[in-house]
Amino acid sequence: MPDITEAHADSHLINDDLAPVRTRTWDWKDYLSLWMSDIHSVAGYVTAGSLFTIGLPATDVFVALLLAILVVYLVCNFVAVPSFRSGAPFPVIARMAFGVRGAVVPAVVRGVIAVGWYGIQTWLASNAVIFLLLRFWPGLLPWTNVGQHGFLGLSLLGWGAFLFIWLLQIAVFWRGMDAIRHFIDWAGPVIYVMMVLLDLWLLSRAHWHLAFDVFHVAPISTGHRLALIVNAVALIVAFFSPIALNFGDFARYGCSMADIRRGNFWGLPVNFVGFSMLTLITIVLTVPVFGRIILDPVETVSQIDNSVAVIVGVTTFVVATIGINISANFVSAAFDFSNIAPSRISWRMGGLIASGGAIIVTPWNLYARPDLIHLTLDVLGTFIAPLTGILLADYYLVQKRHMEPDALYSAAPDGAYWYVNGINPVAMMALLLSTGCGLMTVFVPVLAPVRNFSWFAGFFAGLILQTVLTRLISPAGRRTRPVS
Repeated sequence: MPDITEAHADSHLINDDLAPVRTRTWDWKDYLSLWMSDIHSVAGYVTAGSLFTIGLPATDVFVALLLAILVVYLVCNFVAVPSFRSGAPFPVIARMAFGVRGAVVPAVVRGVIAVGWYGIQTWLASNAVIFLLLRFWPGLLPWTNVGQHGFLGLSLLGWGAFLFIWLLQIAVFWRGMDAIRHFIDWAGPVIYVMMVLLDLWLLSRAHWHLAFDVFHVAPISTGHRLALIVNAVALIVAFFSPIALNFGDFARYGCSMADIRRGNFWGLPVNFVGFSMLTLITIVLTVPVFGRIILDPVETVSQIDNSVAVIVGVTTFVVATIGINISANFVSAAFDFSNIAPSRISWRMGGLIASGGAIIVTPWNLYARPDLIHLTLDVLGTFIAPLTGILLADYYLVQKRHMEPDALYSAAPDGAYWYVNGINPVAMMALLLSTGCGLMTVFVPVLAPVRNFSWFAGFFAGLILQTVLTRLISPAGRRTRPVS
């Protein structure tokens, strides 16, 4: 365990939250629960469910889901190692590649993206609250009319529900990482109980008949079919890319890398496929029971004719969504903004900055329809992917797994991660170029067929550029002496 002290740490680069953790308490079950919270959410349900409507047979969709989650599994295991070894979160680990001052740039980029996701998840959870209110007080319906009672694209009732969930998440976050760990330990698993009960209720209403042919699947060529599968893989990877990059923020608390890998295995490929199967069954059963496909789980639950069941079901989805939002977005953004000025911005203050930004981005304008969902995933992936590629390339291919933990907190000009005035121009150049590659795949019309591959374009561009440019330009900025 590295022991960074004030004697050799610059006060402008460290605070109690960015310093290496001294106590590691997370075992494999905590990481399994973490992934349950991240996957078992309204956004996870809607995103996975939307893939069953793109014109592929259900078996093909499951192939895509499995391939995608295996990619996420491998990336998370790689991202975990440097944070586990050093006990430091992502903004500090980024100093290896970008320099002790230059790391502010990738941290801010990640923080802004986390704010966007935080807002989206908060809004999705608030929709569940609105469904619940309208179920018991239908007279509130006029207050959901944006034109009559609303502003910035959200109704007055929507604002009230959004701010309620917003404040609830701050209350959980404010109690610290240990409280967050205990929260996600039960928030993720409880959704399985609710979904199994929901499916049993739907099956009873469907006379115990389950048919998977409710989706319209037109005959398509083999090439088009493979293209849709690969596109589905790319979308799921983009969906999980923020938490994959953020994973070091949690790996630092792991008891061992064996615990981390074991938790990732049960929490990602095993758990994700199980949740996707329940999602498919639930969506399929909405057709015979309600006469139409319903992709929103909260809307499905709200159709139940038992008030207690509706309350329990909606509350469960709200809790699960809060779990992913705090773990995947709130925590990472708090670290990122604290890294801007560690001596003045604490982790909690960074979280408050993030929560304020979640309102400013008006997330309800980013995730309202399937086409917007896919566009949002593509755009966010173009910024997340290069950071992931550069981070992994620098640690595994350039530094070759060597690390000087003390130098991560040192502004000394002879420090291993000082580079040029505290900034590594090579990493900055790689970030700019690789982000440009990703954005081109999204917005250049001629590249429209590969738009969903923006994450892969940005990731491999960052990986290759960081490795190649370092070898070409290293004498100008990077220290090449061995580190341990």
